[in-house]
Amino acid sequence: MVRHVPGTGSLKAFEAAGRHLNFTRAAAELNVTPAAVSHQIKEFEDQLGQRLIERTSRSMRLTPAGEILHEAVAEALDGLARALARMQRARNSSRLKVSASTSIAAKWLVPRLDEYMKVAPGAEVQLDVSDRVRDFVRDDIDLAIRFGNGHYPGFRADRLFDNTIFPVCSPALLSSKQPLKHPRDLLQHRLIHVEWSGQGVTWPNWRMWMLAAGVEDYNEAGGLYLDNSGLALQAAVDGQGVALGDSSLVSDDLAAGLLVQPFALTIKGPPQFAYYLVSLSERQDDPLVKSFREWILDEAARTPLVK
Repeated sequence: MVRHVPGTGSLKAFEAAGRHLNFTRAAAELNVTPAAVSHQIKEFEDQLGQRLIERTSRSMRLTPAGEILHEAVAEALDGLARALARMQRARNSSRLKVSASTSIAAKWLVPRLDEYMKVAPGAEVQLDVSDRVRDFVRDDIDLAIRFGNGHYPGFRADRLFDNTIFPVCSPALLSSKQPLKHPRDLLQHRLIHVEWSGQGVTWPNWRMWMLAAGVEDYNEAGGLYLDNSGLALQAAVDGQGVALGDSSLVSDDLAAGLLVQPFALTIKGPPQFAYYLVSLSERQDDPLVKSFREWILDEAARTPLVK
């Protein structure tokens, strides 16, 4: 983990190298060259008069002294990063940094943020949109919307939605030469796929929905494969095919008439998986964090979802 703490170059180089046991990977994390990492550690060892890392032509490992110091350095850098984050928050108490994945940000959160700004007119909201899981300390995050099983030790996690999955398409598709009157009619249309597996589960896909609809001869070859639900839904809005939509992500497009639900059949995702609003337990009562949590939970409760 890269910790942005000024004046700790050698400590960061040693911590990263000791964690990776590889100068190249440590250098990539720190955005420097392997030679720079090696030089900083050599200087650190010379200052201490102790060998911390033993290097061979094929491997490297921490010495006994290095193991002792590495644990202490990692803890110290974490502590310094937390202290700097607290200093920054104290300097700008109106700033709220929220992290969210591309799909939930584009299809649900951003269209509603103006309402929060009315509730908290003095807040300075910074939205960090990324499909990578951010580190709250390193990236100075106040709250995050994460998709997962809700088990986040050290964090408060509030479930936002229950998940219901069903086909969606552009209204124009219903009046095309190949209308959608029966689930088997989907075989005559381009299907838009998003495949996701993680943490021991597979998110519902077209094969699962087709089986639930009694279409057993479905062939998943062909179609449009995307790695992002938001992009898949936009492709459906643009008439490029039929996508599987999560009720929370398609709610606004259904209400606006940009998408329609051609079949009533829905399937459920793994019951423990959902979008959660996540915040550090130690900061759950921070006034700005609390106000955003109360607002977003109310917005989630008022979002019309297909059951």
